[in-house]
Amino acid sequence: MALINQQQNHPGQRWMLEALKLAQNALDQQEVPIGCVIIHNDSKIIASGQNEPVRLRNATRHAEMCALDRFFAQYDLSTARKLLSESILYVTCEPCIMCTGALRLAGITKVVYGCSNDRFGGCGSVLDIAQDSMPDTLPLECTS
Repeated sequence: MALINQQQNHPGQRWMLEALKLAQNALDQQEVPIGCVIIHNDSKIIASGQNEPVRLRNATRHAEMCALDRFFAQYDLSTARKLLSESILYVTCEPCIMCTGALRLAGITKVVYGCSNDRFGGCGSVLDIAQDSMPDTLPLECTS
């Protein structure tokens, strides 16, 4: 983690640093280094995840999906939807198309990502799933 500047100069930087720690942990476990945290009201981590498809032998175990699964295991659906609508997901790489769709369906409305995903990005690099028309969901604001 020596490459990470520990100074926190920007709003949200502390949360991205937490996501980067998870990405480093994923890399240490021979996974693609992606980590994410879900932050409620810019005050606390309510769920986190890191890539685990190699370890779990399941190609869908992306950091965002792992975080959502852990989150939904803790709350009833009504409470979960309310909390997620008040939360921001910080992730080290632009969510893929699958994860972007899942984040919208879960009720998250804002994602901050560290780098673009030119192969699979769902926030506009490949497809704009974040803003496309999707029944019964709100658009997803993605920033980097």
